[in-house]
Amino acid sequence: MTTAKYHLAQINIAKTLAPLSDPIMAGFVNALDRINALADASPGFVWRFQTEEGDATGLRPYDDEHIIVNFSVWETIEDLKNYVYKSAHAEVMKQRRQWFEKFAGGYMVLWWVEAGHLPTILEAKARLDYLNEYGPSATAFTFSSLYPAPDQATNEVIIVPFDSCPVT
Repeated sequence: MTTAKYHLAQINIAKTLAPLSDPIMAGFVNALDRINALADASPGFVWRFQTEEGDATGLRPYDDEHIIVNFSVWETIEDLKNYVYKSAHAEVMKQRRQWFEKFAGGYMVLWWVEAGHLPTILEAKARLDYLNEYGPSATAFTFSSLYPAPDQATNEVIIVPFDSCPVT
């Protein structure tokens, strides 16, 4: 059995309809520990960004206080897809309009990282900015426009080094 050279990183952002302490957000807040524990125990889960509270809701990397982030690393695309769409997480996602505004731009991005690398929030924001500005590529992509890991790429796929990503 070979060890993967690359893992899949993802960040998604959401704009809450109200502060997390507001009763309208109670369903989301009440599900958070259960859904995070499900992710942590899911096949292929590698890492999840979290504060000492056990989630990332206290972090506000954007100027808007209502934007929260979910940021993680997985062994494969299939592992992340199974968690997102085939676990109890999918049921919570179906309710997202009760808690979150619809985003005008992109709110989720995927990218490959070397196994063992834990990306920073600045790197994640840069990948999302890159996707929103240039569209999907090997540098930043989505579930609807997947790119293989660099060690599985064919000659037709151009791998853009992260150094060329503009950081805003």
